[in-house]
Amino acid sequence: MQFYRMLQLKHYSFDLAFEYPFTIAKGTKTHQPTLITSLGLGNLTGYGEAPAIAYYNITVPEMIESLEAKRGLIERYALTDPQRFWHFLHHLIPRQHFLTAALDIAGWDLFAQMRRMPLYQLLGIKWGQVPVTDYTIGMDTIENMAAKVKAHPWPIYKIKMGRPHDLDCLEALRAITNAPFRVDANEGWSFDEAKALLPELQRLQVTLIEQPLPKEEQEAMKELKAISPIPLFADESCRTEDEVKKCAEGFHGINIKLTKCGGITPAMRMIKEARTLGLKVMIGSMNESTIGSAAIANLLPLLDEVDADGPLLLKEDVATGLKYDNGVIQLSGGNGLGVKFIGNL
Repeated sequence: MQFYRMLQLKHYSFDLAFEYPFTIAKGTKTHQPTLITSLGLGNLTGYGEAPAIAYYNITVPEMIESLEAKRGLIERYALTDPQRFWHFLHHLIPRQHFLTAALDIAGWDLFAQMRRMPLYQLLGIKWGQVPVTDYTIGMDTIENMAAKVKAHPWPIYKIKMGRPHDLDCLEALRAITNAPFRVDANEGWSFDEAKALLPELQRLQVTLIEQPLPKEEQEAMKELKAISPIPLFADESCRTEDEVKKCAEGFHGINIKLTKCGGITPAMRMIKEARTLGLKVMIGSMNESTIGSAAIANLLPLLDEVDADGPLLLKEDVATGLKYDNGVIQLSGGNGLGVKFIGNL
């Protein structure tokens, strides 16, 4: 008789401190609440992560409550195909993309370990040239933003914007570094503001603009795309895979967030669809620790751009397995995500 082994589901919650208070157009936080999930089978354990984001009304306690309510069904699932597992989760906990992402990532990590290969190999990804990650400079006083740049020399910076003196900040930062800038307005500009900023941003060597306008302003984004000399990438406008197609009209590329779309499984489909539409592809950070960032890192060869600097922004981490070398992310070479969970801090 063959005995079936059940999955062992565990979860851990953390409130990880940032090195600096992290401010964007939607608010400020000093800590990043995050949920780590694990799926164990025998002596193998896969890990996933879902950071809680206030402006999406996502909290760690609510994710834990949903997880515990479905624990029995999840633990009895026979993990024979991570993509099927995602579909199971998609119906079991509908519209809970953050929690689905944490479990989907853990499922992929565990299954790749079962197959004794790194996750990118399991996904059929050939490792080659990969994009470098940026380092994010959150909103602050001009003096503090400049101090952050000086304290963290990096080959490319992502600058959070969305305030009246945005251009003054950018001018000050350009005076102290020649590194290219990406700017992220997080829906913080009007069409007229964005239009007026475009030539100045080009002069200041901005290479990419994320979500300049509110996601509802689709017609204005089409008009902005038509006149922008700088590539425009959708972020809030492209949360899930059903939004990829409409982004082709108003953007040059999309910024996929694993937590927002529901994990690695839908992200792979989003990448494929974006390519068929002629869109550039980026995967971005939601301030994940090394666990969530390793999920992004295993997809690097598929990307044009990447923003996976979560571990660099945090004073604390919950895992090891990634190295950052002047913007280049290096995997550990281990199976699955290639990470080692540290445990309770």
